[in-house]
Amino acid sequence: MPEFLKLIPPDDAKRLLLQNIPANGLVSEIIETVHALGRVIAQDIIAPHPLPTFPRSTVDGFAVYSDDTFSASDSQPVYLSRVSEVPMGTAPSFKLAPAQAASIHTGGMLPDGADAVIMLEYTQTVSEREIEILRPVAVGENVIKIGEDVEAGQAVIPQGRLIRPEEIGGLMALGLTHVQVVKKPRVGIISCGDEVVSPDKLPEVGQVRDINSYSLAALIDKAGGESIQYGIVPDESESLMKIARRALIECEFVVITAGSSASARDITVTVIASLGKPGVLVHGVNVRPGKPTILAVCDDKPVFGLPGNPVSALVIARLFVIPVIDHLLGLPTDRLHPSVIAKLTTNLPSQAGQEDWIAIRLVNSPQGRMAEPIFGKSNLIFNLCEANGLLRIPANSTGMSAGDAVEVLLP
Repeated sequence: MPEFLKLIPPDDAKRLLLQNIPANGLVSEIIETVHALGRVIAQDIIAPHPLPTFPRSTVDGFAVYSDDTFSASDSQPVYLSRVSEVPMGTAPSFKLAPAQAASIHTGGMLPDGADAVIMLEYTQTVSEREIEILRPVAVGENVIKIGEDVEAGQAVIPQGRLIRPEEIGGLMALGLTHVQVVKKPRVGIISCGDEVVSPDKLPEVGQVRDINSYSLAALIDKAGGESIQYGIVPDESESLMKIARRALIECEFVVITAGSSASARDITVTVIASLGKPGVLVHGVNVRPGKPTILAVCDDKPVFGLPGNPVSALVIARLFVIPVIDHLLGLPTDRLHPSVIAKLTTNLPSQAGQEDWIAIRLVNSPQGRMAEPIFGKSNLIFNLCEANGLLRIPANSTGMSAGDAVEVLLP
């Protein structure tokens, strides 16, 4: 078992962890499309029919036969007979003849005989039965053809796609009111510590309310997992072992928060090591905050020992827990996350060889978007509440200077 303070670079630690998680098949379930936001498509979505299913106008104007407009101009308009109006929501009951035009609205179905739509702005009404065309239109102009968006049988959304509002709209356009998605990985959360009490209790002297269980649960749920809380366990090996074994059976992986320091009272690493093979892979990551992190795989299931300090726990969870959730959902573990570029407001020194993560407050100013570091100890949760981003200082850097353009990762 690796000893604490044999610090491993975070990228190497993540790679080692993911290499030891077996590539089990993804388990899926069928849910209503309206509830699928943020879920992952479990199989390719094949269009059951073309979209649109009929030729539609993209503008308000007149359906015409394009050849009739060939010579039209402002000085020499073409005159067409106005014969009818295309009804919305149903097929036209008439066929357009040469030298005729039919009034049509956006989304209306082109009548037979028409192959283009002239925008209303390029027409003039002469009488109830005649209009002027002031410019020519080409075949298919201002028209969406059958299957122009999607052809029948086309794979429109690939397996592994994260469902956004756009995908929900596309699924509904095809009448797919249910969709097969990857099941959320269940993540057991155990809070450990004699001094930790439930948030609904008044702490006595020396006690603190449980923060990490709830902030980690929210982070896990937002990342696509299903958090399951197993309560607060005292600093006692047998109790922690019992709860950890139960959580490992019931969940896809387990997160234990607190008890991962280098103190003699640390029981977390011993318990994790006994949960299964290969056991503890990393005990100590060269990152600040969060050095005393434990990464393990026990009988094919990941197990984490996160620092007890709230800021450290959340930073480490973003670095390691979220990639594991992505892995279990079939998503790329190095996928891009939202970020912005901002100008640093102050110098940030850093120790070479150590990766630093700094809480950042983004502020808009006359000079542009500014990144203000929020300094504080890793057990001060409201320091993180004031932040709306995180800045990474790479291990090969000795810091950053005021005025530098930096990338700030968004929550």
